[in-house]
Amino acid sequence: MLAFFKKYKLFFIGLFVFSVVTIALFYNALKPEKELPIFNPSDVNSELVDSTVQHVGKYHTIADFSFTNQNGKTITQKDYEGKIYVADFFFTTCQTICPIMTTNMTEVQKAFSKNPKVMILSHTVTPEIDSVPVLKQYALKQNVDDSKWNMVTGDKKDIYYIARKSYLAVKTGKPEEMYDMVHTENFVLVDTKRRVRGFYDGTKKEDVQRLIEDINWLLEHD
Repeated sequence: MLAFFKKYKLFFIGLFVFSVVTIALFYNALKPEKELPIFNPSDVNSELVDSTVQHVGKYHTIADFSFTNQNGKTITQKDYEGKIYVADFFFTTCQTICPIMTTNMTEVQKAFSKNPKVMILSHTVTPEIDSVPVLKQYALKQNVDDSKWNMVTGDKKDIYYIARKSYLAVKTGKPEEMYDMVHTENFVLVDTKRRVRGFYDGTKKEDVQRLIEDINWLLEHD
């Protein structure tokens, strides 16, 4: 028997290699290609969506907007035209999840520092506190790249509606306070066609890494 195996050693090695290569080819052929979903209001937890759009099941896009960034510049959808971007909601006096989210968002900034097609848009949920000078101080502290990352303030009503009607990412606050908001840990990925393509927990490193991977996928396929 030993002599038999010695005689056909090369044959068995070749058969083994052939089998491994064949299995690998079949696996790659059958493995589904990565796809990113397109999110509509009806796909998302209703707590995060304004009641007027909860029924929308297709063709959802981010509405036009106009806010003021940390440099006092008016920022609109035109500044993000043709861009892939990450949106979130925060406030500068937050001492719980916001510092973690901002630190993790800087990792996104760093990952795409050389790619002008990727941007970031952070909205304050307390615009009555987060004035332009306050946002500027916060941005400097967090090493924000002004050419890539806008931290914006504006009319509370406008921020409220874009948070809940467009980004589908913010809960309502106290019923007695009009347009009150409770920000979440969500980072929202938006493609060049202004469609929502993903939600990520901005407090978790693994979710931020997944976000970075999904942005790279969009750069190739969007």
